[in-house]
Amino acid sequence: MSAPKSRSVLLIVGGGIAAYKTPELVRLLRKAGLGVRPILTEGGAQFVTPLSLSVLAGTKTRQALFSQEDEAEIDHIALSRAADLIVVAPATANLIAKAANGHADDLATTVLLATDKPVLMAPAMNVRMWSHAAVQRNVALLRADGIQMIGPDDGEMACGEYGPGRMAEPLAIFEAIQARLAQGDGPLAGRHVIVTAGPTQEPLDPVRYLANRSSGKQGYAIAAALAELGAKVTLVSGPVSIEPPPGVTVNRVMTAQQMLDACHAALPADAAVMAAAVCDWRPHAPANQKLKKANASLTLSLIENPDILAQLAAYGPERPGLVVGFAAETNDLAAHAAAKLASKGCDWIVANDVSEPGVMGGDENSICLIDANGIENWPRLSKIEVARRLAQKIERSLNA
Repeated sequence: MSAPKSRSVLLIVGGGIAAYKTPELVRLLRKAGLGVRPILTEGGAQFVTPLSLSVLAGTKTRQALFSQEDEAEIDHIALSRAADLIVVAPATANLIAKAANGHADDLATTVLLATDKPVLMAPAMNVRMWSHAAVQRNVALLRADGIQMIGPDDGEMACGEYGPGRMAEPLAIFEAIQARLAQGDGPLAGRHVIVTAGPTQEPLDPVRYLANRSSGKQGYAIAAALAELGAKVTLVSGPVSIEPPPGVTVNRVMTAQQMLDACHAALPADAAVMAAAVCDWRPHAPANQKLKKANASLTLSLIENPDILAQLAAYGPERPGLVVGFAAETNDLAAHAAAKLASKGCDWIVANDVSEPGVMGGDENSICLIDANGIENWPRLSKIEVARRLAQKIERSLNA
């Protein structure tokens, strides 16, 4: 995937040891034909020099918020809006905290506060710092504001500790940048697609819940594939341990009702791909306190959850033009999928046999797709390839 040569990236280099990787990122961006304008923080200058960034970027590295020379050339407000994407790499705990709370005490934080362009951050810090409640709270705030994160990766730290906190590698950041810039350029440019993914969790009491073994991998792969084709993608995700795909807006939920509400809030949309494994039932009255094992048996009273697929397929004026449902089956795949297609009112059903080894929670899938034209049986493929094939089919349908 290559980005148009007219696109440009404003690269903020934070003050962490991972800053030594940013010259390689600049090289990759320039090789792809992207313009790069570096901003180097005071801390970042302890690890990489302004001259090295300037030579690789082919443009001056900015450092000071108040500079008579630079302000005469272009003010910091214009700088914050001149690029197509702002990238922060490394995004230190300090930078993340300032951005999350609206601080503007240097050039980097002022740019982040003043920009109206998308922002991609690559966190990098000690594992204990990354896991600290304050950092996680700040990251959650930034994600809620629409800022996307790439990484951090697990690995050995410069301090000798091991765990999550390593900045994503330059190639991974480069690919995330390309995916984000591709929005608006591909065959699905201008299209909005809602994707649901992962399980839902229905509380029994404050510590227990009903759920299933869905990993969310297929739904996340579909969201990524649609974004690669230029779609604006809203991913409504149940609890999973997967990093969000680049260029995708993620709305995290827990229960089926929350997922339904998030889907309604995301409308209107051109298409909806309902890949989540939604719990069919929930406890009638979840306990406010932990259930104790007072007796040898426990009887649960369950009620039916809202049918998200059926509601979106029959939503009225805001019904997406294409509604795709998923059917996880263990036997009679085609028959059960055809029955679901008829009962839900959706346009397509993607059915997979979750009894096959490596499907539920694994990296491969074997599906059949049913629509008004009949049944397509796809060979066993990686979930990434299934997602790409499905995204291409959606693109052909929407653009027919």
